Amino acid sequence: MTSSSDRSPAVDVLSTRTYEIRTYGCQMNVHDSERLAGLLEDAGYVRAPEDSNGEADVVVFNTCAVRENADNKLYGNLGHLAPKKASRPGMQIAVGGCLAQKDRDTIVKRAPWVDVVFGTHNIGKLPVLLERARVQEEAQVEIAESLEAFPSTLPTRRESAYAAWVSISVGCNNTCTFCIVPALRGKEKDRRPGDILAEIEALVAEGVSEITLLGQNVNAYGSDIGDREAFSKLLRACGTIDGLERVRFTSPHPRDFTDDVIAAMAETPNVMPQLHMPLQSGSDPVLKAMRRSYRQERFLGIIEKVRAAIPHAAISTDIIVGFPGETEEDFQQTLHVVREARFAQAFTFQYSKRPGTPAADMDGQIPKKVVQERYERLVALQEEISWEENKKQVGRTLELMVAEGEGRKDDTTHRLSGRAPDSRLVHFTKPGQEVRPGDVVTVEVTYAAPHHLLAEGPVLDVRRTRAGDAWEKRTAEKAAKPAGVLLGLPKVGVPEPLPAVTGGCAVD
Repeated sequence: MTSSSDRSPAVDVLSTRTYEIRTYGCQMNVHDSERLAGLLEDAGYVRAPEDSNGEADVVVFNTCAVRENADNKLYGNLGHLAPKKASRPGMQIAVGGCLAQKDRDTIVKRAPWVDVVFGTHNIGKLPVLLERARVQEEAQVEIAESLEAFPSTLPTRRESAYAAWVSISVGCNNTCTFCIVPALRGKEKDRRPGDILAEIEALVAEGVSEITLLGQNVNAYGSDIGDREAFSKLLRACGTIDGLERVRFTSPHPRDFTDDVIAAMAETPNVMPQLHMPLQSGSDPVLKAMRRSYRQERFLGIIEKVRAAIPHAAISTDIIVGFPGETEEDFQQTLHVVREARFAQAFTFQYSKRPGTPAADMDGQIPKKVVQERYERLVALQEEISWEENKKQVGRTLELMVAEGEGRKDDTTHRLSGRAPDSRLVHFTKPGQEVRPGDVVTVEVTYAAPHHLLAEGPVLDVRRTRAGDAWEKRTAEKAAKPAGVLLGLPKVGVPEPLPAVTGGCAVD
């Protein structure tokens, strides 16, 4: 524990206290932050304005441990808050997430002004720990070694009224040498199918029309409950939920991606023609060193089967360049897979040491200059392919779910933005009638860029939806109460429809 001299004096707890959450890392952390927000609002806190600039009464860091120098970035950010905390009586700082799970007591030793440290398995304890730190005037460090409660049982402040994350499992049973997630998130633990479907049905009743099934190895779902076809059955069950228009999932592992899943995707109308399939490397020797339990032939075979069953599917991937021991020939094999697979999008990463992983101590670490040069070649090739694949969309008529905040230039270009069924981002001409996030428009694609499409002609059709109604209702509530409102059950959520999720701790 840390002396109370490192903390500011107690504050009048009868006053309304504001909070801010800073999230780093993967979609699992984003989802956890929605739960942290729900917990705080359930405890009486209100969300600080977006331009608060660290002036909230409680600042929570939801951290990621998978990137090199993640700890330095955290302590730099904590350092910036130290003088603000010293000058503001009652301000509190909490650190949670994967880095907190890994570093534990180190955080309060290096940053003694931190009030609370909590891990990935006990996020539900945050309000209690904040209150305990306030009363006892000393830091509270509480790290659970195993999951205390499945996150979906916790309150959640969803960021979107029309699209939601639905977590189907937590943890991971794989042992990839570049990944520290199993040590921080634990072994895979699956939810009961009935609980998942009940949650989805409750979301749809609120107006949500798109859900993304979320797991660190999402298609391994069922291993914990003893059903190898549980994931395909879950996809098919989603197809029976009235009002659920779009179903996505992330992120699968090639090892567990079976033919029954492909069939379920192809035969379930509301499962979208989109697949994020992490490659990591196209080289068999590198995949072996990574402990990835598939090889190039297996990966390309999956892509071929998906394309045969779902011709318009957009497939994205993750690729690591410069893994220890990677030769030029290994890298050429990665380029070969990229050419053969023709990914719509690839999230590419230069290998960096992740403390606590086997790969960090491997021989054959690649010089930065070599990694950078290979990375640039890979990006150039993928940009070319992405553009070519997007050009094939020109002339197609697409239904878009209108998105909120995805078109950064929409105001200046007088356009709106939406996601196609395959999750491609499309900017379209603003129609004369009102269109709300969550509504569906029909457009014709007129132009393709590497990372987006344009529909410059008139909108062909506008379909007002219950999801748009939900967005409109929530917007009105926020206008009446600017600080933010806990939406209550169901207690899950996701921001506006997203592209295939970038690599990180939840992408295997």
